[in-house]
Amino acid sequence: MELKGIGEVPETMTSEQTSTLRKTKQEIMPAKMRATNHGGYDIYPVHPLGEGKIHDGYNTLAQWVVEQKTVVIDGYVGNFWDRIAADLNAELEKLGAKTNWYVMDDFLKPESEIEQLVKPFLGNEDSVWGTKTTLELTDFYRRNSLAALEPDPDYAVNILIGTGAALSGWDASVIYIDLPKNELQHRMNASAITNLGKSSSEKPAAMYKRFYFVDWVVCNKHKESVLHRVDVWADGQGIDWITWAYAPAILNGLKTLSQSVFRPRPWFTPGSWGGQWIKEHIPQINQEEPNYAWSFELIAPENGLVFESSGTLLEISFDCLMAVAGVEVLGKHHGRFGSEFPIRFDFLDTFEGGNLSIQCHPSLPYIRENFGEEITQDETYYILDCAPDAKVYLGFQDDIDPVAFRQELENSLENNTEVAIANYVQTFPAAKHDLFLIPNGTVHSSGKNNLVLEISATPYIFTFKMYDWLGKDLNGDPRPINIEHAFNNLRFDRKGQRVAEEHIAKPYALEQGDGWKTIHLPTHEAHFYDVHRIEFENEVTIHTQQVCHVLMLVEGAEIRVQIGDRKTVFRYAETFVIPAAVSAYTLVNIGGGTAKVMKAFVKDNYGYAS
Repeated sequence: MELKGIGEVPETMTSEQTSTLRKTKQEIMPAKMRATNHGGYDIYPVHPLGEGKIHDGYNTLAQWVVEQKTVVIDGYVGNFWDRIAADLNAELEKLGAKTNWYVMDDFLKPESEIEQLVKPFLGNEDSVWGTKTTLELTDFYRRNSLAALEPDPDYAVNILIGTGAALSGWDASVIYIDLPKNELQHRMNASAITNLGKSSSEKPAAMYKRFYFVDWVVCNKHKESVLHRVDVWADGQGIDWITWAYAPAILNGLKTLSQSVFRPRPWFTPGSWGGQWIKEHIPQINQEEPNYAWSFELIAPENGLVFESSGTLLEISFDCLMAVAGVEVLGKHHGRFGSEFPIRFDFLDTFEGGNLSIQCHPSLPYIRENFGEEITQDETYYILDCAPDAKVYLGFQDDIDPVAFRQELENSLENNTEVAIANYVQTFPAAKHDLFLIPNGTVHSSGKNNLVLEISATPYIFTFKMYDWLGKDLNGDPRPINIEHAFNNLRFDRKGQRVAEEHIAKPYALEQGDGWKTIHLPTHEAHFYDVHRIEFENEVTIHTQQVCHVLMLVEGAEIRVQIGDRKTVFRYAETFVIPAAVSAYTLVNIGGGTAKVMKAFVKDNYGYAS
């Protein structure tokens, strides 16, 4: 047996060793379902595949590999390839399989050459943003050397492992090991992984920028291109475990989701202004974090979908669903968005926390030209909960002087002085179920003591901060301020009374029946999505009309969603998606009182023009 290019990895790891591989107090999603009796918000929503469809352990995977003889193990950037290879090889040795290993890192171009390739997409060194790359994964490798690589017939098993292994062109079985974005970022923050083609890690902010604008882009393209060649899908988030399933089971599971209701797995992260609402209302998440600023309820580039079979779990990324069944998910709007899911739900928790930065987001032409995105960051703030003193910063004062405003912001940045924000930006009291409308270019911020459900377009990192209340991040460093970008996009005509009239939704009853009504909370004319609130005592049936619906229970204990014979229960503050392929679904109130469900969807009159 020969193991080429794989470092020594211990057979088991202590909790102390594991902690060096991921910087977080939150646990890894378990490989097995746990019995719970909390009856509330579920942090690990699962979608059943049927009995015996997901396999657990490197021992079972090794048995399959031996039968194949020649295998490529591809997967997402951020996987612990040394660990995976060592654990699998240990099981192959037990089976007596003489195994020859090749490692994709050996076929990377020189690091200096890769640095020059990616440099044009990373912007200035001190910038938070780059531009989405036009590179392909194959550009990182020495193609001729990779093409010349052949399995060695003297070995019973030949394996090529690493990100992009399917590029080899081998006539071989393909394993794809996916990795959830939250775990990738926990590993990144611990300096336990590197960017593609890098020999060492960097500061997390630099690594994240490279991941977002380069590595994730090329890996996503590659994953979609090989999706239908994959024989086995595996979950790479475990440090010392792996779960896997045959591709037909996963593809059938994805197709089933595209015809029914599904819920992505949420994940949570602390922040400088973060609050205590999430910790209090979702007690099963780790309580040792200082706060939770965000819950990623549905941010398509960051969330995964968890499948379950016989109690074993396997997570794959949301983009796999869009690649397999984007038409079924988005219906009449697939022609505009393709495999990009357009709507985002997330929580901003400032209860007992702080104010968000005074900020705005880029216009559509600006985000396309400067950052390579196809959708811009148009937002709304839905107040799920708040304290009596809560407020939202929105729009300018009627007498706004842009020059004076900028001068005070720049003076604050240079001299660390407070800005009298109320002299420039309006504030509005926040109340439960208010909807504040924040199309791009609108100055805004959530004040403390809010739990905001942010219903938004999918882009989520393009926040131009002008003032951050002289605060620091969790590491004690100042957060980046982006006055130049902000002033390239601010709409100073959104001021005075116009803000109250045009940027706070005016709800009205759109339709009603026996024990139910649909409240329309009209969004701004610049928003491509709209919002309804469905209020009902017992049940109500809703027709999709070939439009995808994103929903959340915002008042009430729990509801049941019925689609044909399938019945699925959702609880307070849980997000779920009804694909456009579902013609109709029924919401049943099983929690007593009046249930209220938010529904966001792409507007029918949203066209296909740029």
